[in-house]
Amino acid sequence: MVGQGRGAGRLLLGASTIAITAAMLASSGTGALAQAVESLDAITVTATKTEEKAIDSLAPVSTVRMDQINQILPKRLSDLLIAVPGVAVQDRGDEPSTSINIRGLQDFGRVAVVVDGARQNYQRTGHGASGAFFLDPELIGGVDIVRGPTANIYGSGAIGGVASFRTKDIQDVVRPGERWGAEGHTQVGSNHGSGLASVFGGVHVNPKIDLFAGGSFKKQANYDDGSGTEVVNSWNQVGSAITKLTVRPADGHEVKFTGIFQNYQYDAGQPTRTIGGVSSRGTSVYATDLTNITTAARWRYQRPDNQLIDWDANVYWNRTDSQQVKTQHISTSVSSPCPAGRPGNAVSGCVGDERSYLLDTVGFDANNTSRFEAFGFRHAVTVGGDAFRDTVETYDPRGVSDVTTPGGERTVGGAFVQVKSNFATWLEVISAARYDTYELSGTGGGSSGDRVSPKVTIGVTPIDGFTPYVTYAEGYRAPSLTETVISGAHARASTFEPGFLCNDGIVGSFCFLPNPNLAAEVGKNKEAGVNLKYDNVFLAGATFRGKFNVFRNDVYDYIELTSFGGTPSLPQYYQYQNIPHARIEGFEAETMYDTGGWFVGLAGTIQRGKNVDTGTGLVRIQGDRLVTTVGARFLDRKITAMVRWAAVASNDDIPANYIPASSYNLVNVYLGYQPTPDVLMSFGIDNLLNQYYRPYPIAKSADVGAQNDLLWASPAPGITFKGSVKIRFGGA
Repeated sequence: MVGQGRGAGRLLLGASTIAITAAMLASSGTGALAQAVESLDAITVTATKTEEKAIDSLAPVSTVRMDQINQILPKRLSDLLIAVPGVAVQDRGDEPSTSINIRGLQDFGRVAVVVDGARQNYQRTGHGASGAFFLDPELIGGVDIVRGPTANIYGSGAIGGVASFRTKDIQDVVRPGERWGAEGHTQVGSNHGSGLASVFGGVHVNPKIDLFAGGSFKKQANYDDGSGTEVVNSWNQVGSAITKLTVRPADGHEVKFTGIFQNYQYDAGQPTRTIGGVSSRGTSVYATDLTNITTAARWRYQRPDNQLIDWDANVYWNRTDSQQVKTQHISTSVSSPCPAGRPGNAVSGCVGDERSYLLDTVGFDANNTSRFEAFGFRHAVTVGGDAFRDTVETYDPRGVSDVTTPGGERTVGGAFVQVKSNFATWLEVISAARYDTYELSGTGGGSSGDRVSPKVTIGVTPIDGFTPYVTYAEGYRAPSLTETVISGAHARASTFEPGFLCNDGIVGSFCFLPNPNLAAEVGKNKEAGVNLKYDNVFLAGATFRGKFNVFRNDVYDYIELTSFGGTPSLPQYYQYQNIPHARIEGFEAETMYDTGGWFVGLAGTIQRGKNVDTGTGLVRIQGDRLVTTVGARFLDRKITAMVRWAAVASNDDIPANYIPASSYNLVNVYLGYQPTPDVLMSFGIDNLLNQYYRPYPIAKSADVGAQNDLLWASPAPGITFKGSVKIRFGGA
């Protein structure tokens, strides 16, 4: 078991070293390790916009495919990413959104999250993550993760990496040779109860037209954490629908129209509660009705006899619209007028008040790859560009949400060129350059900027199956609207609370200051890795796959919310400012050994990060982690059993105004029975050890302890039993 604090870190570091050494031995025929082979043998385009297997990509790429999703039986997106090295997730029990952390970077677009090519840029500043997105796991057909600015050609801002989600499509329910297909799925869970039902279907109308559509509905009650304490307002209700029309108007051309609708209903916030006879103050509670809509049109042109044109273009619109009504207040103290019987204050308004957050993102990306041979090399030259425009509207007439999440507009765009050159089978060189530009404006001012970011990767394969590579890549992240134009008083909860007169003429508990001189962040990443790919290791048909990499990402002008003025316990001003130099470095490993009858895999992460000038640790740096997966297949592979153990250490090297995440051991169990190719019955246990854990650090309230709304909402569920049945039909 992993202990607490730095002792746990040392234990896990040692375990990781042993695991990595074992993996190296496996590649030479003296040991054996792995996960599900499909994950690294799967095709991905995320790193270079050209199709390649993840195991062959000269980049830290991981994938999650449908067969793995079926095994995990995910209730939240975080369930899908447990075994992906370098990736962590911040989510709250009282809000079904997800914030992805890659290599210690998250929030405000540092990780580019895309769904079917559409950017997910929703952000609301509060006590939780400053950047999240909403996606029903039942809609997902696959996930590609690229860590670091290696994928800078994929889009602007991704100095942490890219998380690309593919939603289900016709090939997920209609098999080759069939004209139509449909799949029904139902899943139930314990821990106070959860359930879902979904149906997806598709038909090849004719060789030129495909139709695909489906939907899902799920609901869960409040869950208990590992200590047996109910996580209040962890209930939610989600309905989603998807439709896709694919048209092939001419040879080589394919146009796909996608529409996704999602609706989330939940209560955000934590009421005052009594635990162990002690009453502790919570926060206001808001009944929330959130809608997420994504529409996209993608045009592809690809023909084997035309090597100069391989065209891919996508235009999209994404809207996240959160409508909230205040239903509970934490006290009866009133510093702003409220109608009789409707308690409230100037921070969060009165019970019954409405507030809303609306973000519209409109964007496109387009690129073309030309392939040819010259000077003994095979070349693939990709040229493209992308841009998006965010429009933010915040409405909160009696609270401060329009101060903390200001409205405005931001336009971000860029263009790139990449040359991927291969000589024989032993040398690959990738060189690229990306130009980024941005402009934003809001009530507190605006800013603009641009930059060229280079990338070069060199990989060699001196012997079959062994490919070391080195990479230098830069990335550029434009400041967000909130970081640049936030301005005004954070209203006091009571007139008795001490305060300061702010530049908007209001006395607040502190004052937000805009920063029109805020510079964009620049990540400069150095990376070395090795890909290992061997077949028939130890046993006929057994395969070994492994990806190992070390990195150092120097982030210049890193943006952080900084307090100053007043006193240390009662600062007068908060402003987003540039830290001259932050450094994040680490080691990642992902391995898999599969004999067909059984499989074993390890995924490990070691990560450190500091403000170079002060030596202070960065708050979002993940703790060391080792994930072990062991499984076996029986009865002609009709039965699959799997156990996954994630041993995670706490990272204590963080700023003093945060409480570290937990050290924990998360053990999940899966058993699947597939009596026919069209029927899959599954059973799973999450958190078998029923451990209490918070997977990410939380902020303190001044110097007195944790902010209760974060402390109570952040624990993950305790032991949960799940059952699932999938049935597919299809025919000619």
